[in-house]
Amino acid sequence: MTAASDYEWPRPPEGGYTADDLDRLPNLPPHTELIDGSLVFVSPQRNFHMRALRLLENTLLRQAPEEWDVVREMSVVLGLRNRPEPDVMVIRADADAGPEQTAYRPEDVLLAIEVVSPDSETRDRDVKPRKYAAAGIRHFWRVESDEGRPVVYVYELDPGSRGYGLIGIHHDQLRLARPFTIEIDLTAIDGAGSRP
Repeated sequence: MTAASDYEWPRPPEGGYTADDLDRLPNLPPHTELIDGSLVFVSPQRNFHMRALRLLENTLLRQAPEEWDVVREMSVVLGLRNRPEPDVMVIRADADAGPEQTAYRPEDVLLAIEVVSPDSETRDRDVKPRKYAAAGIRHFWRVESDEGRPVVYVYELDPGSRGYGLIGIHHDQLRLARPFTIEIDLTAIDGAGSRP
């Protein structure tokens, strides 16, 4: 008998799980998300994913104005049956409710970032951006690997359509004036530029 056959998988309740269930279900793997009432388990991540997260998180922490904070791998409650976990978020600093907090509200989120992995392509390119936009999150970045170098697709919310419009594709340098002044050397993914 293998460990997988010994594991008791959670059985969804009638109608699916709710956002609050993620805090109550025992023994969930790290970074479990809730999409449309279903649990989504994340595969082990690749080195590119970790390095891209580190580069973005550290640089944004240095450049964010005081009223904003940067968090990574925390979930955002988008409704009763949706609680995805963006890879990185820029949130209102006053949204921090303390060390036991497990999620944020969409109105607290200025920017959600997803670093695309092979197992998350559809979720990160289609499903999650639509949900973030519908919830009113103003800025979204999708990060893809181009032979180990990050390419950042930058989107901004169109309040009329409640959808994202692409405002830029960035390869070596990411320079933006919105949501605040940001300058990231994307070529620093492998080196000291990704260190605080």
